[in-house]
Amino acid sequence: MAETPPMSPPLSSADVEELHRFPCEQCGSDYAFSPSDGRLVCDHCGHAEDVAQMQPWGRTHAELDLRAALADQLPRQEIEDTRVLQCSSCGAQVTLDLDSQASECPFCATPVVTDTGTHRHIKPRAVLPFSLDERTARGAMTDWLGRLWFAPNGLKEYARKGRKMNGIYVPYWTFDADSKSTYQGERGTVYYETRTVMRDGKRQQVQVPKVRWRPTSGRVARFFDDVLILASKSLPKKFTDALAPWDLSSLEPYRPEYLAGFQAEGYTVELEDGFQEARQLMDKVIVRDVKFDIGGDRQRIHDVRTELNDLTFKHILLPVWLAAYKYRGQTYRFVVNGCTGRVQGERPYSAWKITVAVVLGLLAAVVVGYVLATSQGGY
Repeated sequence: MAETPPMSPPLSSADVEELHRFPCEQCGSDYAFSPSDGRLVCDHCGHAEDVAQMQPWGRTHAELDLRAALADQLPRQEIEDTRVLQCSSCGAQVTLDLDSQASECPFCATPVVTDTGTHRHIKPRAVLPFSLDERTARGAMTDWLGRLWFAPNGLKEYARKGRKMNGIYVPYWTFDADSKSTYQGERGTVYYETRTVMRDGKRQQVQVPKVRWRPTSGRVARFFDDVLILASKSLPKKFTDALAPWDLSSLEPYRPEYLAGFQAEGYTVELEDGFQEARQLMDKVIVRDVKFDIGGDRQRIHDVRTELNDLTFKHILLPVWLAAYKYRGQTYRFVVNGCTGRVQGERPYSAWKITVAVVLGLLAAVVVGYVLATSQGGY
């Protein structure tokens, strides 16, 4: 058996701080990554610095061996410790700077004041940097809310004038695999038989479809590239799925400079669970490929056996602007794709607007009924 590479020792507080603090070379204040400029900008003096000009991080977003990771045999440089705050309400885990004290959860607006210490996890390999700033994201969200006629006007106004949205990097897994599958099944060919039937007291000839089945077998192959799996449970999956598509071709090798001024969520879907979900997606595609290979008019699949080789993965971070508002005792959450501006969220409803719509609908029905009755009485 291969020798297990040594795991990295826990990072000290100084190590964590060094990875996520970027002092301005002119005034010493912290840089923050500016989505509109694509550069690190100092909020205090305005000095800007290109990310590429910072100290090289020396990592690429090449894939990692999946089987080695599942056997806990990744090289120690692929593991890191981060300080994490976990929300007691929604379970979100958000990494924090050492001097940060979050007052509420960015995912559900639940008050939180403590953190759970450092967590050890697989480092991100790649990041898709924010390209939309907070103002643009807020505009996209308020425009989306404005198109929801049944949304309460008060919530729209509150969202428009409320506090800033949170820029958060959401964790994902991507999986690659070279698949080769053998199958057994049946190909169905549709043919027609002529039959005589009685319709309205008359004999008629009709064509009745039939299927002739023949056994078949074969092989299909497909390379899966970057099967994307959400590694978080903090937001409903329907929200994050609706933010797609993501331009993964624009991924950058992970550098902590891209996280300056933003928060990053720690993954809560473990690698093995993420792969099982990816495998289900792969199997669906393989079944489609098998049906195409069988051909004919109909297909039956009796058995598929798949061999996966060159299994690799990477942990990536994708940009999301998030707003969680407490409005009249309820929490409403809205998410915006940090690159495309695509919006998704919980759809609030105004009781009085629904009542008005129902009343107007009833009045319209009464008017139409009256007009029809009047017109018929005139003949």
